[in-house]
Amino acid sequence: MTARGTASRTALAIVLLVGFVGCAEAPGKPIALEEVPPSILKTSQEKLPDVKFDRAMRRADGSYEISGKDKKGKVRDVELTADGVVTEVE
Repeated sequence: MTARGTASRTALAIVLLVGFVGCAEAPGKPIALEEVPPSILKTSQEKLPDVKFDRAMRRADGSYEISGKDKKGKVRDVELTADGVVTEVE
């Protein structure tokens, strides 16, 4: 293999590695729904009123992910900042 080929492969590996690391979510810790601030839970229920929420996670940055299932059994999530701003609904 030529030096140019090796350099190209190395550059590609670096780009892929950075891409994968950049896509990682902040680690979180599962918490009981009772530990979720009422305003966070209320906002989640307003965004997905047909979902029965049964799990919550608080991330290291203070944000929350609230998860549950809709009437068809599909898992749905609401992600919110620590102050209750919705950042993603899945």
